[in-house]
Amino acid sequence: MTMTDNNRDKAVGQEKPMDSGAARNRKNDVKPAKLGREVQARLGQQLRAVYDDVVSQGVPDRFVDLLKQLDNKDNKDRS
Repeated sequence: MTMTDNNRDKAVGQEKPMDSGAARNRKNDVKPAKLGREVQARLGQQLRAVYDDVVSQGVPDRFVDLLKQLDNKDNKDRS
């Protein structure tokens, strides 16, 4: 069996198992990027806008009914 035959028989990602550890160590050495204040502010505005839309939709009646049933069950269990 030649070297190329041996590599062909290995599963994807198994060619050089030592490389994955080395790559992992390099990733840990990299410091995370920091966002500027303007970017953070804009991101916060966009997240609040999306969140406000979700909150304004309210909770579906079916969920409210289920929550009430759970509360009643918990109250009966505690009595």
